[in-house]
Amino acid sequence: MTNGDGISDLRRARHADEHVKVTFVELFFDLVFVFAVTQLSHALLQHFSPMGIVQTVLLLMAVWWVWIYTSWVTNWLDPDRTAVRLMLFALMLAGLVLSTSIPKAFESKGLAFAGAYVFMQVGRCLFTLWSLRRHSPGNYRNFQRITSWLALAGVFWIAGGLAEGDGRLALWVMALLIEYISPAVGFSTPYLGRSTTADWDVEGGHMAERCGLFIIIALGESILVTGATFGNLPWTAETAAAFAIAFVGSVAMWWIYFNIGAERARQRIATSSDPGRLARLAYTYIHLLLVAGIIVAAVADELVLAHPAGHTSLKTMAAVLAGPALYLLGNLLFKRATADSPALSHMVGLGLLAALVPAASMLSPLLFSGSATLVMVLVAVWETLSLRSWHQGRAAAPASAERTLR
Repeated sequence: MTNGDGISDLRRARHADEHVKVTFVELFFDLVFVFAVTQLSHALLQHFSPMGIVQTVLLLMAVWWVWIYTSWVTNWLDPDRTAVRLMLFALMLAGLVLSTSIPKAFESKGLAFAGAYVFMQVGRCLFTLWSLRRHSPGNYRNFQRITSWLALAGVFWIAGGLAEGDGRLALWVMALLIEYISPAVGFSTPYLGRSTTADWDVEGGHMAERCGLFIIIALGESILVTGATFGNLPWTAETAAAFAIAFVGSVAMWWIYFNIGAERARQRIATSSDPGRLARLAYTYIHLLLVAGIIVAAVADELVLAHPAGHTSLKTMAAVLAGPALYLLGNLLFKRATADSPALSHMVGLGLLAALVPAASMLSPLLFSGSATLVMVLVAVWETLSLRSWHQGRAAAPASAERTLR
């Protein structure tokens, strides 16, 4: 479909009775971020120090931001159109440069990381402006504001890539602050005004599915890394037990997010009167905590697999507890935003993880990791039992609809 100027309308077609499906090219695009998550977990494992943690958090925030912004764009534009596909392929190439630069982003490859990041953020926005100009004046103005903010942040990214040491860190922190604050203030821009969440006409089901798939990516990466580590170790009873505990922990993480919370949130955003507000809070901001928790948990699994016996070091204790804690906190906030009720099981789980701190000096890494995993299993079982009525009501809905049709 074209307008009078012959410019094709690249927007997705929407239908009131069904949500927009995730396309194969979007899944293909996500493969780059499997690599990025692997790079982040390896970077944290190799530099598990206060400065290393700060640097990895900054890089994770950048990786997540470029992915979630692309998911917003493909919520509006149709990835099955050739022009949009070519844009995604260009982003994939830049994403590979971004990912390969992660291990030395604060050393010799800072400019490569910054250049790839700015190209992805600003280049995608320029393409979106071109796509929307003749077809969606309101969203076109919205992307004028977004582009202005990302271009401003880009100056600090490139300057940081050219700087060294603490100067690079300071400039990149400033760049991230600009980017993370901008949605919260509606991308308020001189002469262009500000956007409201009502302007962000997202298709909620698509956004929920995209973010759920990223959680799968992160969980899958942790399983792959754990399996590869276990395969290269002698298969003793202790390493086998550590491998089993790591797997059970990943299953518990999957269960806590996907068993009830993900589908309930999808229904909530799909029927919301202001899906843009919910997408900004629950999916754009809060999901970062979930991904961070999975990455830290993967690092903990590698540390325990490497040294399952003996004394639990401070580094191992921090990773074993911080991963599940970040993940539970993220789920707690996510479910509070999408279900309007606090998850008591998650709050108790956070309390139990905190209570494990004194036990680190008395337990081996294997037993300490097993205790943290037991807490995650307890949370998963508790929530499942407490919300059985929701599951039963969901299962009964199709049968009720069928009887109505008859």
